[in-house]
Order: sequence, then structure tokens, then C-alpha cells
Amino acid sequence: MTVYTGRGDEGQTDLGNAERVSKTSPRIEAYGTVDEANALVGRVRPTGHEDVDRQLEQIQNCLHVVQAEFANPDTGEDDPQIGPEDIDQLEDWMDEADGELDPLTSFILPGGGDAGARLHQARAVTRRAERRAVALAETEGETVNAEAIRYLNRLSDYLFTAARLVNQREEVPEESPTY
Repeated sequence: MTVYTGRGDEGQTDLGNAERVSKTSPRIEAYGTVDEANALVGRVRPTGHEDVDRQLEQIQNCLHVVQAEFANPDTGEDDPQIGPEDIDQLEDWMDEADGELDPLTSFILPGGGDAGARLHQARAVTRRAERRAVALAETEGETVNAEAIRYLNRLSDYLFTAARLVNQREEVPEESPTY
């Protein structure tokens, strides 16, 4: 079996329910941007921090579920879905990290060490994925699992926290804007 089919050469692609749509449709934009965020999360692994790496692996699996949900407008009960427990997990990880982190007293510039900077980049793309998901949800005739949007929102918070955590563990100081 080959990877290429040629079916997308004219700017159309298949959804999970076999419907053909433009590659610029809000649904394709949403799951494509989630795919981009997932690739960036994969790019940051390994961070050199075992706990963070395990979390990022689980996050990549959840992002794959989000992609599948967005790619199929007709998901069924038996299809994997993001749920409140996935969001709770992100919050638990952030609470654990907050116990180790210095308190945040001002805005910080995204960056730091290599892993920290890549986590910040993944956070920024996750925010874009969230905006694309909201746009999809606001599109007439489209339905989206609200928990998937909540997950993306919380994930960007987690990635921010993880970037701070990794930078602090690596003794890379945070920088604040100088305005």
C-alpha cells in the first residue's frame, strides 16, 4: 500500500465519514492545527525529565483522539472521545508542577532552554488549534465535542506550566517583558 492516493490533488479531502470537503474547510483547519500541535509536542520529547516525558506521551495520544473527533463529524458512542477525566489529568499535573515552581509574579517571555522554548512553541500552536476548534464549533451545521475544546484550552495552560517547570529544573531564568 502506498501513502499517496492522489485524491487530494484538486484541493479536496475525505472526512472520517467519507464526505469530500475542501482542504480549507473549518473542520480540516481544526484537525490540521491539532496535528501541528501534536507534532510539536512530539518534537519536544524527550525533554530529559521523565515525568514530563510520560505526560507528553499521554498528551500526544489525547491529541490524536481530538484529531479523530474533528476529522469525523459523525462520531459514535464507541469512538474514542476526550472527556472531563482528560482535562482533570492536565489540571492534576499542573497542580503538581505548581508545588515545585516559584510563584509567577509577572508575564514572562516565551523561551528558555531548548525544551522550554519548544514547549512554549507547542503552547502557542495549541492556542491556535483551540481558536480553529472554536471557529469550527461556531460554523453553522457543525458539531464539536465541547470537551475537546476545553482540553485544548487547558493543554495550552499545561504546556506553559511545563515550559516553566523544565526551565526552572534546568536553572534557566525566566525573563519578563521590559515595557
